[in-house]
Amino acid sequence: MTDVFEKLKDFVRQLTEMGMILVALAIVVQTVVGSNNFFPDVVKNLVSFINSLSGHGVGGLIAIGIVIWLFSNRKIS
Repeated sequence: MTDVFEKLKDFVRQLTEMGMILVALAIVVQTVVGSNNFFPDVVKNLVSFINSLSGHGVGGLIAIGIVIWLFSNRKIS
């Protein structure tokens, strides 16, 4: 039974990492070529999200720190 949970945990981890890679790719593509039909307006949504967090003081700063940590703490294997 433990093996099933380990496989599920590994699958979720890989799926999350793939999502983070796609978000980073969408940001780069949108920055280089501007808004397009392939990706939603990721940069606008991210800026809006960060602006909404900044209105909440210390909690917003902690949340921004977590978002930065998620983007910077990725290993490419």
